[in-house]
Order: sequence, then C-alpha cells, then structure tokens
Amino acid sequence: MNIREQLEEMEQNVLSPYAAFSRSSKGRERQEEESDMRTCYQRDRDRILHCKSFRRLKDKTQVFLAPQGDHYRNRLTHTLEVSQIARTIAKALALNEELTEAIALGHDLGHTPFGHSGERALNNLNPAGFVHARQSVRIVEILENQGEGLNLTWEVRDGILNHRTSGHPSTLEGQVVRLSDKIAYIHHDMDDAQRAGIITEDDIPVTLRLQLGFTTKERLNTFVHDTIKNSMDKPEICMSEETEQAMMELRKLMFRNVYENPAAKGEEVRAIKMLTELYGYYYENPGEMPREYMELISLEKAGRHTAVCDYLSGMTDQYSMEKFREIFIPKSWQIY
Repeated sequence: MNIREQLEEMEQNVLSPYAAFSRSSKGRERQEEESDMRTCYQRDRDRILHCKSFRRLKDKTQVFLAPQGDHYRNRLTHTLEVSQIARTIAKALALNEELTEAIALGHDLGHTPFGHSGERALNNLNPAGFVHARQSVRIVEILENQGEGLNLTWEVRDGILNHRTSGHPSTLEGQVVRLSDKIAYIHHDMDDAQRAGIITEDDIPVTLRLQLGFTTKERLNTFVHDTIKNSMDKPEICMSEETEQAMMELRKLMFRNVYENPAAKGEEVRAIKMLTELYGYYYENPGEMPREYMELISLEKAGRHTAVCDYLSGMTDQYSMEKFREIFIPKSWQIY
C-alpha cells in the first residue's frame, strides 16, 4: 500500500460520513495515472496554487481601487482568508480539508481586474454575459497550461462553479467554501472600510454588535463557531437562523455604507470606461491579442467576444492600465 492509499484509508476511518472521500471522486475529464503520494484533491490544490492565474490575483482589486496603503486586501489575500476560514470549519466538521482548500484557492481565479466593477463591465459588453465563477471553471478546464487546462476533479470544479450565494454545491466541502466566502468578505471588507475611515463601529446597530461582537475579529469568531455548531453531524452546512439573519443585516449595511459609497467606489466609472475601450479595441483588432487567444477564435473553441473576455479578465489592474496607455494615449503625453 503506497502513501496515497494509506491517506485514502485514513480518510475512511477519520472523516465524517458526509465528507467527500478522495477514493470516491467522480474523477477527471481526462484520465490520469494516480499519484503514489498525494490524493486527487491534494493534487488539485497544488495545481491551482502553482498556476499563473493564481499568482495574478495579488494584483487584482478586492473592493478598494488603488487604495493608499499597504494593508488593504486584494483578490489574493481574500482568497487566502476564505481558504483559512473554510479549512477551520471543514476540519472541525471532519470534512475533506484538501478538497475544501482546493475549491477555496480556485474559486476566484476568473475574477476580473478592478473587482466586481470589472465583472459588471464585461457582463454588459459580452452578449453571452460574464460571470466570474463560470470564468474560473473555464480557466481550469481550458485556459491554463497552454490550453490544456488543469484537469481538476469534478468535485473541485463543481465547488468553484457554485461558490456564489445562488450556487448549489454538490459536496459539503463546496458548501463550506460558499459560506466562508461570504463570511470572509463581510469581515475583511468592513475591516478595510474602517481603516479607510468610511465606516466606524458606531455605524453598526448596537443590537447587531451585542449579538455578533463588538469588533471585526469577534464577529468572525461568532460566524465560524455558529456555523460549526449548527452543521455538526448534519448533511448540510448552515448557521443558526438568528446568526444568519444578523449576518445578512450586516451585509446590507456594507452595501449601503461601503459597496455603494462614492468615497469607496469613486474610481469605478473610470475603470469601467477603460475596460469598455479595451474591449472594443480588441474586438475590432483581435490580432493584437496574444497568440493563444487568437487560436481560441481560429480553432472555433470560442467566439471573438469570449476570447476578448478571456484576455481582459485575466489582466491585472496594472497591466490593463498599461495596455490602455499603450493603445490610447500618445507616447509624447505619457509620463515615464
């Protein structure tokens, strides 16, 4: 019995009966020889961690565009916080931690530059629409690894696709990531908003603070503990009704005071305008995109709109701005 088989046997003896066992995975689209040391979900996690799309997350906006400070979250730190929260919950519930981590690390690979404003821009420009969850799956199935994709297991791709609130993950590990994503962004976006002076603790109704906690750390602790307590030995991941309702009230407050606040989102109009101009340029001049995106069109793997979305959504904030300057601003006007 090799190391992988020993790990799979250990899962059978240790994990909850509701866990997704590595040995029972529905497998990959392309059959591969199994590793002698790592389970299938460990391999998926490692493939995501080492892919180019994952590295680019460090230069993509979470909420605050071009923040003045080193401590604001970006899309990569958000992903790592989701992973940490999800792994804590999964371990406490004796679920498959490697599957949970793989889904968490991959859930935002398809996110655009400039956060959700970039996503809205591409969704409005592409006749077929654009959703970052579907783009994340497209990346791991097609775009990464020179068009070969990462060939991940079905369970990881299912969790990535269904990580949004409206999704319905097929595994409890996927459900853990879906809830952890919401917990993470409510927690760290409020922390960043307080750092930026956009919101204070006094803006949170005292009833919510009494129920959830008087600091962002206390509220995070409440969400995690409540989720574990109410999901223990159950075939679903959930919070208590009272805590979930309070979390949604906090989320509404964040939308009202932060996500839709001009002070926090004042640069969005410019970012959307820039992506709109880039989209139109590359749609009219597809030959200006890198070769692999041209091949997507010529091999009829994707229409032109899809190929342009693939290219733009993969850009970092800084790279998209560099391409805009290169294309639209006369060189004599550019500041070097």
